[in-house]
Amino acid sequence: MTYMVSFFLISVVLGLVAVASNPSPYFAALGLVVVSAGGCWVIISMGASFLSLVLFLVYLGGMMVVFAYSAALAAEPYPEAWGSWVVSYYVVVYLLLLSLGYFMGGGIVKGDISEGVKWDVVQGDWSGVSLLYSGGGGLLLIGGGVLLLTLFVVLELSRGHFGGALRAV
Repeated sequence: MTYMVSFFLISVVLGLVAVASNPSPYFAALGLVVVSAGGCWVIISMGASFLSLVLFLVYLGGMMVVFAYSAALAAEPYPEAWGSWVVSYYVVVYLLLLSLGYFMGGGIVKGDISEGVKWDVVQGDWSGVSLLYSGGGGLLLIGGGVLLLTLFVVLELSRGHFGGALRAV
């Protein structure tokens, strides 16, 4: 169990390096998917499977919208790919900085990761979801309205005067 959680935490870090080192939104989106999948698997290993599924679906939906906007506004005929020298340089620099921070920080914290996992019949995340809909239903509707308003504001701002959102910048 500890090896699986360590593997997924390493995939989160490598996905973050992929997002930070790539200037093109086309290839950085793959890094975001790796980050979200690795983070949700870590949450699953802690025992909150339903919360992880909801977080993964919401996060991927938000990423899809952000990726569509950034891909429409960054019209590059030849984007920087994984094999280019600039991206490889940034990957090496970021990994060196991460390893320096790892060794200066003292390495891995000792202890078992899976100590807090409970194998009950009803998991703790189910009660949180029921409380979200019973006690926070009004706030949930307000949050949905704010997100809808934000969508219209972003569409209006990115529309421009002539070409719409699909124009060459």
